[in-house]
Amino acid sequence: MKTEPQPLEAGETSKRLTSTQGVTRGLSIVDLILRIIAAIGTLGSAVAMGTTNETLPFFTQFVQFSAQYNDLPTFTFFVIANSIVCGYLVVISLPLSIFHIIRSAAINSRIILVIFDTVMLALLTAGASAATAIVYLAHNGNASANWVAICQQFNSFCERTSGSLIGSFGGILIFMLLIVTSAVAISRC
Repeated sequence: MKTEPQPLEAGETSKRLTSTQGVTRGLSIVDLILRIIAAIGTLGSAVAMGTTNETLPFFTQFVQFSAQYNDLPTFTFFVIANSIVCGYLVVISLPLSIFHIIRSAAINSRIILVIFDTVMLALLTAGASAATAIVYLAHNGNASANWVAICQQFNSFCERTSGSLIGSFGGILIFMLLIVTSAVAISRC
């Protein structure tokens, strides 16, 4: 014997709507906080890598060895990728995130954010992965290719490049969380 669901009273319907809107608004606030943290991390990574240089004197002061981030195109790509992602977060993503706190039922703009977040995740992952390969070579070298490790001579350079990767990989993790959070918020609308 099947029983029909009982119709909801007016008060119960509004309580469920209010509860759903509250959860969606909470997700929007978490989304905004994560975007601010990601913007700070990617900006810090771009600045740390972009200001990395070290000069070592060689026998005389007229002959010197220097290492700068722009000596390696991979590090230049890393700085550009982090700058683009940070610009996206500040210019497009944060205003839309604030809009989602105000209008928690907006679905189309959330879908657009998921698409752009996925593209930015791919760009950030490409830049961080390429830079990680170069930092690995700088620390360990490659005996098969006769590449020597330069980090024994350029300690400060290697420390800054390694440290700049932390903010970028943190941004990658945050973008993964943002995509999941946005998907959950879309499903609740």
